[in-house]
Amino acid sequence: MTFKYIKTLAGAALLSTVAGSALAEEAVSQKHAEAAVEYRQSLYQLVRSNMGPLGGMAKGAIPYDEEVIMTNAVRLEQLADMMVDYLSVDTRKFDVKTDARDAIWENFSDVEKKVAALKTASANLQSVVEAGDESAYRDAIGNVGASCKSCHDDYKKD
Repeated sequence: MTFKYIKTLAGAALLSTVAGSALAEEAVSQKHAEAAVEYRQSLYQLVRSNMGPLGGMAKGAIPYDEEVIMTNAVRLEQLADMMVDYLSVDTRKFDVKTDARDAIWENFSDVEKKVAALKTASANLQSVVEAGDESAYRDAIGNVGASCKSCHDDYKKD
């Protein structure tokens, strides 16, 4: 191999790493597709387990608990960091049980924007808790929920 060829390969690898999963990739086998769906669903179970208490607090069903709000907001931000990677595997060509609409992979840049909105809303919720403004909790939690809903509305089957 020539140095120029190695340098080109290294550049392509770097670009791939920097770009992350900016583009959806197709599952290469039934096993790959099944694993991708399992990981996606596991990620969403974690999101749900962290959103549940926040939703209960926003609705007034349970009292505000700043520690729980902060912990769950941090977790949601971290889960958002993983979401694009776990959503990027296009499983449409395989027989898998999924609630994802085909549109998720047809307009993946929009999905990335919606995930970024979740990350931003989660970080904002942390800031609200740090400021100690209990009157702002409900709205900040609502913004996290709205970011989730926007993706569900466009990319999750009914």
